[in-house]
Amino acid sequence: MMQGSIVALVTPMSDDGAVDFAALDRLVEWHLAEGTDGIVAVGTTGESATLDVDEHTSVIRRVVAAAKGRVPVIAGTGANSTREAIELTQAGLAAGAQACLLVTPYYNKPPQEGLYRHYKAIAEAVPVPLILYNVPGRTGCDMLPATVARLASIDNIVGVKEAKGEIGRIKELLALNLKDFAILSGDDATACESILLGCQGDISVTANIAPRLMHQMCAAALRGDRLGAEQFDRLLAPLHRDLFCEPNPIPAKWALQQMDLIPGGIRLPLVPLSTEYHATMRAALRASGVSS
Repeated sequence: MMQGSIVALVTPMSDDGAVDFAALDRLVEWHLAEGTDGIVAVGTTGESATLDVDEHTSVIRRVVAAAKGRVPVIAGTGANSTREAIELTQAGLAAGAQACLLVTPYYNKPPQEGLYRHYKAIAEAVPVPLILYNVPGRTGCDMLPATVARLASIDNIVGVKEAKGEIGRIKELLALNLKDFAILSGDDATACESILLGCQGDISVTANIAPRLMHQMCAAALRGDRLGAEQFDRLLAPLHRDLFCEPNPIPAKWALQQMDLIPGGIRLPLVPLSTEYHATMRAALRASGVSS
């Protein structure tokens, strides 16, 4: 279920911040046409922190309906409150998601035992496949491989998205040799090498902008074609870099607006891309062949 290029989908919004469901439908259809292998709805790139429970559920349900079973839909349901994460995960399951992706609790800085109990409680409360998500640069919390190994023994915890951005960490996770457990990159800049080493895919920000190229890169890496994968990855490298010139998803939403795929809305406390980065992003889009 979890393999290849899995887009961490942005949530389209009108200028007043309301979710634009018609644009969401079009975005999902575009991804399917471009070869995206899976969709994360309302993950952190989808501005999960500023959508309420009803909005979460509505967006997930809409993505599930638009995908029509053609690719897996994974719901972003993490929170820094275990009770809230359980509520969101129950909502994700009810909305039809095939799995749920749960970011580590942010700001709280739980110890490893706290992380273990947090995810264990969610797994016991909601009978849906769960994917752990480690992104210490955004959360201030680093889930260590030993904790991942403990959690992997729980039946419905089926994978991890590792976004520390270090190949050494990926190697540590792969060395655990966890059975029936997916190790997914969450860092576009190192995803190619991570998949060549043995990861099953990439939950990607770059795939929002260049879905076909990301699918081609991941597919080549999965079949062990290092030369082909690296050729695709060189084209993608400007996007891997410059989509983080300001905090994600600010640059990604600006790029998609320039591509006439979504309107320009984004929710406070995030704001539209600073004008000083417009030229940088336009150059990245041209270098990757997204625009002429």
